[in-house]
Amino acid sequence: MSRNLADPLISQPCLDEAPDGSPSPSHSVPPDRSIVLVGMPGAGKSAIGRRLAARLGLPFLDADTEIENAAGLTVAEIFTRYGEAHFRDGERRVIARIAAGPPVVLATGGGAYVDPRTRQALREAGALTLWLRADIPALKRRIAGRSNRPLFIGQDPDEVLHNLMAARARFYAEADLSLDCGEDTPEETTLRVEQAIAGWQPPARLPVALSANPYEVVVGSGLLPRAGGLLAPHLPSRRVAVVSDAAVAALHLPTLRAGLAEAGFEIRAEVTVPPGEGSKRLSVLEDVLERILAAGTDRGTTVIALGGGVVGDLAGFAAAVALRGLPFVQMPTTLLAQVDSSVGGKTGVNLRAGKNLAGAFHQPRIVLADTGTLSTLPLRELRAGWGEVAKHGLLQGPLWDWCEAHGPAAMQGDPAALRHAVLESCRLKAGVVVADEREEAPEGGRALLNLGHTFAHALEAECGYDGTLLHGEAVAVGLGLAAALSARLGHCSQEWPGRVMEHLSMVGLPARLRDLPRGFSAEALIGRMHKDKKVRDGALRFVLMRGAGAVFTTAEVPPAAVEALLRDEGAE
Repeated sequence: MSRNLADPLISQPCLDEAPDGSPSPSHSVPPDRSIVLVGMPGAGKSAIGRRLAARLGLPFLDADTEIENAAGLTVAEIFTRYGEAHFRDGERRVIARIAAGPPVVLATGGGAYVDPRTRQALREAGALTLWLRADIPALKRRIAGRSNRPLFIGQDPDEVLHNLMAARARFYAEADLSLDCGEDTPEETTLRVEQAIAGWQPPARLPVALSANPYEVVVGSGLLPRAGGLLAPHLPSRRVAVVSDAAVAALHLPTLRAGLAEAGFEIRAEVTVPPGEGSKRLSVLEDVLERILAAGTDRGTTVIALGGGVVGDLAGFAAAVALRGLPFVQMPTTLLAQVDSSVGGKTGVNLRAGKNLAGAFHQPRIVLADTGTLSTLPLRELRAGWGEVAKHGLLQGPLWDWCEAHGPAAMQGDPAALRHAVLESCRLKAGVVVADEREEAPEGGRALLNLGHTFAHALEAECGYDGTLLHGEAVAVGLGLAAALSARLGHCSQEWPGRVMEHLSMVGLPARLRDLPRGFSAEALIGRMHKDKKVRDGALRFVLMRGAGAVFTTAEVPPAAVEALLRDEGAE
């Protein structure tokens, strides 16, 4: 499957220097989108913007100047005659018009980006927004002597700047990039801005176009530090409760806290649970609910799931039932959760009778899949996630060929390969979920996502969810068994079981029942399968395959064939 995994949007510039030490003209290809500078008065937006435009070979425009030209009045005169609301409305229309046109470098007024309609217009136009940050002392020095600024006339500059910073910073945090520029010269800042633009790779945004509750899956590296700005346009308020597990919280919760705080979010509750499948229990769910609600949660508070599939399922179920439904955000930090469980709205907990037998469909408002978190995963967890990637490859077809070619690189931590695996898995799953949101299609549809899972869930239940068998490991064994059963029943060629098992073994996953560290009873496994939620009228249902990209559901599987396969694979 041919695809450029890097997906560069902006080429790397030549960042050499002139003999006097100043940045020389850039030889990079101009960006294909407008660059919009936002920030406080005195941040240097116009000074940096002019220099940046010259280096990038783009026109430079100043929003205030464009407004004055259109109105035939200065900004101060517009404020005096018509008030700030009138000015902001005109400002928004001017900025939207510029952003919708050919690429430029645009410097905006300090209050422009505070208007939600302006932010939305810039997002819709595909502009790259960059927040120039500076502290109050630096801003105060830079605006000294500029008494014509309307908000500063007759006011104490220090007090005005503090008030503006407190009111505006959370909106600036929604910009695509931010850069500290307090003490640098304009030339130094311009060079750093250009480097930041050249190195910027926008996160991929995949729509899950449900008719009632559509949302986006955002995939990219470095999303947690920007979480507040990414979430703000999608949530009803800036109040959240975070649910995580102890291991993930130690690694990533401080980064998320900082990212939320920058955008003015209030964390009402932080709830951590023990890592592992054992936390997907009703008793743990009750504790999570009590702790969330004790923190003063209301209907406008969003529950954020920070962690793997267990946390996502548990927190999502809590969000579904707390106050009869709270907004919900998935922030998956494992490969398995990023490629599978975070997309689709399935939430739930396990019962003694089986896996995921209590739950609800509750779609997230947005999914933020920060692929940078995958570098912190233990190798066993990373490999377990690949079990779901391989499943998606078998469902989609060309993705299976890519898996065979790039699986080893992904398991060695190659960022481009992992990003591609997450993107394509989410793309596949989003399409399936849109076509069959609540798994109601009698044949095919969302049920196809259970390839290998009838076996996998039985194996997990027999292990008691004690951590000896991870979900992705169980799925890997289940894929091998599903391929073998398909071949035995004549649905696919005899090469497929070996091909599937060989790939799974190559990336370090257990591929056969005998690869697992304990034995299993065929009778016990079949008993578990009969309690699977996919059973209809007592008949087992399996997802089988004719080949990669050609899978189907069926209840016409002789029980004797399943038992014989399990015994041949080493079950007692």
